[in-house]
Amino acid sequence: MARMTGRRALFAVPVLLAVTLGVFAVAAAAPFDPVRAYAGTAGLTASQANLDQIRHNLGVDQPLLGRWWHWLTGALTGDLGDSATLRAPVSQVIGERIGWSVLLCALAFVIAIVVGTLLGVLAARRPGSMLDRAVTSAAYTLEAAPPFWLGLLAVWLFALKLGVLPAGGLTDTGSEIATAGQVARHVVLPALVLAVSQLPWFVLYVRQGVGDALEEDPVRGARARGLSERTVLFQHALRSGLLPVLTLVGSRVPELITGALLVESVFSWPGIAAATVDAATSVDFPLLAALTVLATIAVLIGNLLSDLLYGLADPRVGFDG
Repeated sequence: MARMTGRRALFAVPVLLAVTLGVFAVAAAAPFDPVRAYAGTAGLTASQANLDQIRHNLGVDQPLLGRWWHWLTGALTGDLGDSATLRAPVSQVIGERIGWSVLLCALAFVIAIVVGTLLGVLAARRPGSMLDRAVTSAAYTLEAAPPFWLGLLAVWLFALKLGVLPAGGLTDTGSEIATAGQVARHVVLPALVLAVSQLPWFVLYVRQGVGDALEEDPVRGARARGLSERTVLFQHALRSGLLPVLTLVGSRVPELITGALLVESVFSWPGIAAATVDAATSVDFPLLAALTVLATIAVLIGNLLSDLLYGLADPRVGFDG
């Protein structure tokens, strides 16, 4: 396990270098002018000399490799630079927002895994039954629904029509302090919407895996020995059927991040979504690079976690092979 983790960590180094260089290359080729975005309306009347000075202060007058190397060497010492659009250090911008994004993603992922596993097991228990058809049909329907559409639908139903949950934000209107109760109420809708957007894959994978496991000889033997259906289902078929699902955990991380950005935008959740949008549209090199690195690290950790879980669940899989 330690050897595989070390290999993955070494592999992550060139990947992160290539990703950050790619971010700076794409930003340099973008038609957006970071100086105009930084100056705002004042840039419309500013002289060319003033604009050139701003360009020099922001460091965007340097060659591509020079900008990338300056950011990289600073990042290695803990200095991620300053965000030109948000007028704050990048580390501060991320530190103020990343916790809320992690809270939202963690809650949504746990809900998706637990509910998806339960529904998948129930559907696989009696293939072709009304419950199986209803669950799989709903899963395929939700699979095609974009997260922002689910978010708007949830706001219309639960916030506007029923009025049982707040439509967005982190706290109640007029409140200056984020209490635990307010955060808990406000996170319900975005977490549920994000969970529902991830739910179909877990439902379908568990249904297929458990359904195949129920046809295997060891499970049939357990039934022949007179074990209860619950024991056969949850202690034999589910363990074998969950192995493919463990690989799904890592592969869903990119979709989870993308869905979180959309859901945060719909519900005005104070995560990193707004910062990501601002960084992309304003070509904010330091902030854009830092956020991209964080997303890449999350994907690499997710893939590593999937392999570790698979190896722990199936002893036949070697960590160091």
